Amino acid sequence: MDKQPVQRKATKKIWVGDVPVGGGSPISVQSMTNTETLDVSATVNQINQLEEAGADIVRVSVPSMDAAEAFKLIKQQSKIPLVSDIHFDYKIALQVLKYGVDCVRINPGNIGNEKKIKEVIKAASDLDVPIRIGVNAGSLEKDLQKKYGEPNADALVESAMRHVNILLDNNYDNFKLSIKSSDIFMAVESYVKISELIEQPLHLGITESGSLKTGTVKSSIGLGSLLMQGIGDTIRVSLASDPVDEVNVAWEMLKSLKIRSRGVKIVACPSCSRQNFQVINTVNKLENDLSHLKEEVTLAVIGCYVNGPGESKVADVGVTGASPKHLIYLNGKPAYKVETNDLENVLIKEVTKIAEQKRNTILKQ
Repeated sequence: MDKQPVQRKATKKIWVGDVPVGGGSPISVQSMTNTETLDVSATVNQINQLEEAGADIVRVSVPSMDAAEAFKLIKQQSKIPLVSDIHFDYKIALQVLKYGVDCVRINPGNIGNEKKIKEVIKAASDLDVPIRIGVNAGSLEKDLQKKYGEPNADALVESAMRHVNILLDNNYDNFKLSIKSSDIFMAVESYVKISELIEQPLHLGITESGSLKTGTVKSSIGLGSLLMQGIGDTIRVSLASDPVDEVNVAWEMLKSLKIRSRGVKIVACPSCSRQNFQVINTVNKLENDLSHLKEEVTLAVIGCYVNGPGESKVADVGVTGASPKHLIYLNGKPAYKVETNDLENVLIKEVTKIAEQKRNTILKQ
């Protein structure tokens, strides 16, 4: 895989379960369950779906002590690290820490007085469990709202540093931080500013970004901008959609930026009157039928001879549309020709074959 396009900002490495975050570790992909936490079976099923889609870490909301008891059962059945999302009640944080949570998402300033905060910090420290500070433009402290008039990057950074200093004043530096806004410009400016002030890893997100289409566009612009500046150690694409979509979009983002790769990367032309087969229909079918593959394979699907040879020569598998038959490329070289009726099946067969070869190579290492 090509090298990353930029040098990442140096940050402290922490561990969320067995997943390293920061310190040059691979940028991890996160999502959050939207099931009722008390429904243990549904939540575990969704966590498994997210893991299959490529999530490295999953966050689970734990709003009550009953939810904490459910979380205990969920954690016992989860194969990947879980972050508990907790607000206001420090006792819930203490409980999930006992139950083996891999990271606690809190705002130290809203879980009670100094004594309560110290109890949570001590418990997390004793168990070597990191804390995630989560600052959001939609829930700024009242005094900061009054001071700044409206949410902006400086207000978010000031809020974040309040929480950071609570942890640092208690000699605790095992944390990561998110500083989110639904406004792209505010979010990007906030992350850039906070990245100059702390050495802990940053969790990136454009919060409440919207539907699958809108949220994908907003998140790609905002998170892509930060990642291209070398900022960010773990990401979540927040969508009003199936959480699996969040994971899929995050991976497409990382693949496009050549930061991480997973599964089949399809390079396809937008189609035009020169196309010698129905490119759009073909790509939609291929994307669906190849979605289960985890190995990194590049597939070029080009409808004509204008750009087809060039794209196919740098792909594992490629097709250049022609008449009456289409030219298949394997490992960058012309291989054989196929009829339109056989095209989709042939491409699926060749991509699957290369994926299996790569899988076997990894297993032998």
